[in-house]
Amino acid sequence: MDVELKNIQKWFGPVHANDGISLKVEAGTIQGILGENGAGKSTLMKVLSGFIDADSGEIVLGGKSARIGSPADAIRHGVGMLHQDPLDFPPMQVIDDFLIGADGSILPGRSSARREFIELAERFGFSIDPNNYVSSLTVGERQQLEILRLLWLGVNVLILDEPTTGISAPQRVKLFGTLHLLAEQGKAILFVSHKLEEVEGLCSRVAVLRRGKLVGEAKAPYRTSELVEMMFGKEVSLADRAPAGEGEPVIELRGLAVEDFKLSVRGVDFQLKAGETLGLAGMEGSGQRLLLQACAGLIRPVAGQVIVGAHDLTGRHYHNFMQRGVSYMPASRLEEGLISGLTLAEHFILGQNIRRTFVDWRAGLDLAKQRIAEFSIRGTPTTRVEALSGGNQQRAMLALLKTPLKLLLMEHPTRGLDIESAIWIWGKLKERCQLGTAIIFISSDLDELLHYSDRILVFFGGMVSRPLDASATTVEQLGELIGGVGLN
Repeated sequence: MDVELKNIQKWFGPVHANDGISLKVEAGTIQGILGENGAGKSTLMKVLSGFIDADSGEIVLGGKSARIGSPADAIRHGVGMLHQDPLDFPPMQVIDDFLIGADGSILPGRSSARREFIELAERFGFSIDPNNYVSSLTVGERQQLEILRLLWLGVNVLILDEPTTGISAPQRVKLFGTLHLLAEQGKAILFVSHKLEEVEGLCSRVAVLRRGKLVGEAKAPYRTSELVEMMFGKEVSLADRAPAGEGEPVIELRGLAVEDFKLSVRGVDFQLKAGETLGLAGMEGSGQRLLLQACAGLIRPVAGQVIVGAHDLTGRHYHNFMQRGVSYMPASRLEEGLISGLTLAEHFILGQNIRRTFVDWRAGLDLAKQRIAEFSIRGTPTTRVEALSGGNQQRAMLALLKTPLKLLLMEHPTRGLDIESAIWIWGKLKERCQLGTAIIFISSDLDELLHYSDRILVFFGGMVSRPLDASATTVEQLGELIGGVGLN
């Protein structure tokens, strides 16, 4: 089914998110949508998928004008969207979440749906138990669940907003293979991504947005430098690799063992020094998050010790870790990192943790203005955090971190960010390293792990590698270890 967007206009207060965008996507093609964070990509896709209404413009599906006023309308028109932050119901079982939106009686056929779910999951290589609860899934697994649900609902126009962020390289290959198959079957695929190599390898056409406008289109084969210049209006390159820190020990794990109902990680030993960066690699759900949460006091280890500085914090609460200079940045921005409904100013006021009878709103607004300028957040002190783009939410979380910090723990610090934003954020993080902060981070981006880590731990099914020297490791070697090849 062909898709055509005509002169789409959308304002959010003074921000012109979509400025007269017109775009046509033919059935049977995979259309890439590129642009820096805040360029208007997600807004445009949310207009097409019924999550927000355009102020003006027209949507044409299969040659006919379509009125899409809600996600349910979009599904009825054959349009479905996988959001960067999956929209699901954590208290539900996976199979019940999978059934949401399906036509049928009050009591849906759970048995047949379970069989179809398992068949779809096997086709993608996803390992999700339909009887588990959504709240037990990682961010990547929740993305996988939503992909399966949309395909099962039979959408003819499939929108994917940064779909590869939380999945492994083999799963990405399977996903891309399926997208090609769906395109061959006549479906229109709109693929929103900040990863140029993915767009160049997958999409037959690319549209580039910048500051709410469609600034250019290109057909394969592409010139990477041309796409980058359209996205940012300039050339962008990675900073030089920073030297490893050589400070005092910040955290030490001694024979650490952590587990949940799905996985057990045992015998982890390492020491991290001030200014050093440790990357955690592996397929989603291989134990990296368990280890990171144990280092923050969010879960209790079943064996071993967690030493922060000279203090044994094994089994202590997160607040005890915070008092010793430890901070945690989760991957799920609006569920764990920020509070929907609150403004930027309110977040910065809460982040100060000052106990007084009355709130000093003037000082809070001044602080918000200062942090917004310092971290280049596209918003105002009165902007609610859910109205920010993913990249600006990430900048806001970074701006909320206290100074100084001894240890910063992060899940996917550049998830869904464009190249320039990712480089900027790592510049800020490396500034902290120079001040003595040690960093441990999870990433599914192999290039990011190799460029910004001093050492890397690789996880596979609960097994953990010895610390690897990132500067002496290749992408191919790291990929093999993530797949379990040569991991002892």
